This record gives sequence, C-alpha cells and structure tokens, in this order.
Amino acid sequence: MKVLEEKLKGNEGEIKLIPESIEDLWHLKYIIQPGDIVFALTKRASESNDKLRSDKQMVTVRLGVRVERVDFHKFANRLRISGRIVAGIDDSGHHTISITVGKELSIIKEKWAKEHFERIKSAVENSNRPEVLIVTIEEGEAAIGILRQWGVDEVATVKGSYGKDRGNSRKEFFGDVYSTLKNYEFQYLILAGPGFTKNDLYEFLKEKDAEMAEKAILSDTSSIGVRGFIEVLKRGVVDRIAGDLKIKRDAEFMDILLEEIARDGKAVYGIDEVRKAFEYGAIETLLVADEFLREEREKWDIDSFLRDVENLGAKVVIMSCEFEPGRRLMALGGIAGLLRFRI
Repeated sequence: MKVLEEKLKGNEGEIKLIPESIEDLWHLKYIIQPGDIVFALTKRASESNDKLRSDKQMVTVRLGVRVERVDFHKFANRLRISGRIVAGIDDSGHHTISITVGKELSIIKEKWAKEHFERIKSAVENSNRPEVLIVTIEEGEAAIGILRQWGVDEVATVKGSYGKDRGNSRKEFFGDVYSTLKNYEFQYLILAGPGFTKNDLYEFLKEKDAEMAEKAILSDTSSIGVRGFIEVLKRGVVDRIAGDLKIKRDAEFMDILLEEIARDGKAVYGIDEVRKAFEYGAIETLLVADEFLREEREKWDIDSFLRDVENLGAKVVIMSCEFEPGRRLMALGGIAGLLRFRI
C-alpha cells in the first residue's frame, strides 16, 4: 500500500492511497465502511440529448460516492464500492466504483478508528515482504498456496493417478506440479508434507529447473492442504524468510482458545459472555473476527468497546476470516476472550 497524502484533523478527514497488491484490496474491504465518502476515477455514461440511444459514450470522471456497500472479489482482483453519488457529476443517482491494483482513491471518514490506521500501517510495512509459495505434498496429491497477509490462499490442487508403470506416472505427477508452479512468480518455495515425497519432488526440480530448486526450503508436516499450511506457519519456516507473521500468531491464539474451551478453562466466546468477562476485568486477550467487526460496526459503537477493553490492559487481536483460524472464530460467534482467571 502506498499512502500519497493525509489530510486529518484528529481522527477525521481524508487519506489518499494506492493499493499495490490483492492484499491491499483486502485491507481496504475492512477500512472502507458505509457512510464513508470515496473518490476515484471511474467510467460513467456521458450525458446526451438523445435519451433513447443505447450506445452512449463512456467517459472517465472523478466521482465521489457515499458508501453503502463494499465487496471484495478475490478471484477478479478488484474491490467494488457502491453508493450514492455526492460529487463529480450532475445527477444524484447511485454508482459502483471498481478499485483495482494501482488505482488511486481517496477515503474520507468522520471517524478513523485505531484499527484502520493499523491496517494501513500493516499494508505499507508488508509491501516489501518476500513472495512465498507453499506446496504441501504427499503421494498422488499436492496443494499449492500463496502466502498472503491474511493467511495462505490455496490456489491449486494437483492429483496424480498411478497405474502399472508407477515410476513414469510419478514423474508425470511431479511434472504437473512443476507446470503449475511455473504459473506463479515467487522468491521462496516451501516444500512440505509427510514422508519423503517432498524430498523426491525437490530432486525432480533440481534436474528440471535448477533455478526454481534454489528457491526451495523443505519442511515436515503431518498433513497437506489447509492443515498442512497451518503446520508450516507454526513450525516457523516462514518466519526465517519473511519475519514474524500475524497469521502464525492468530493460529496459535486459536489453538489456545480451543484448548481452554475444551477443558472449561480460562476462555469465553460470544458477545454476551465477552461483555460479562469485561465487566469482571478478566479479559487478557480479546480475539475478534474481521467480518464480525465489520458487521457489528453497522449496529453499535464496537470500536469504543474495544478501546475500553484495551484501557483495562487487555490485548485486542483482529483475525482474518480469509484464513482458517478466523473462520473458526467466526463459527464461535466472531468474538472470544482469553482470560486472566476463570469466571
């Protein structure tokens, strides 16, 4: 994320920025809220005296809309911001602005929350993070994921079928994995999984593409797919090449929460139980799913509640629902607390 300009008076005002990656678009989904005003260049049908013409010319205009809806389309690499037009054109209808990587926009808020500033800071700091591809593999199946700021995004699955000529079939399987990897640009390649299949894939890559093999790091996991990705993060392999990762921390917090819930220990979940724990001053770490936070902001001043929790000395952790730990938290009601003592 590139921040071009800030015009703030206290927590009110405008920030102009440019998203530089799909991760930045994801961050913007949670920064931009209903009621904000967003300005950007967009296509709009030109005014014409002939209202019946179906071939109206599209012109580029800088438009401002008061936000009513924000949709992140991960597979289309775009963010769609819909709302009522407030500036830049004569009519007062509705319009949808499409934000893509590299497109400048301005966001005007009556109240920027602490979490908004933290997201922008995180996006700026992570803009130089190395690009990491993770392959979790076992005999006959491989799951490939891209390390994102929100977690690991599984982008491909490769399956092989072994017949009588198992040796050649296995090479074909490795060849299919290699062909899939060539579709992505990356600086580091983590090969992980149970057994020695990952080692054999590495040897295959050394013969097929020495340059790609030089980017590879091997790691043991007991599973492939989502569970394998989480194991890779927990083992600290990524830490050594990309620094401390929030998503690794989120996975660890979720493990602690589930362990405490299983033994009826120092944990609560759901907004009612969390509020009760807050009244007792028992919350040590508050876990909040980003989707829950976005939904609740439209109902009540949840940001004030989070500040009150922090003022009592607790840590507030916002977890992404794009990755497994955040989705599991959302299934528990979207909010949970790790406690100083049982209540």
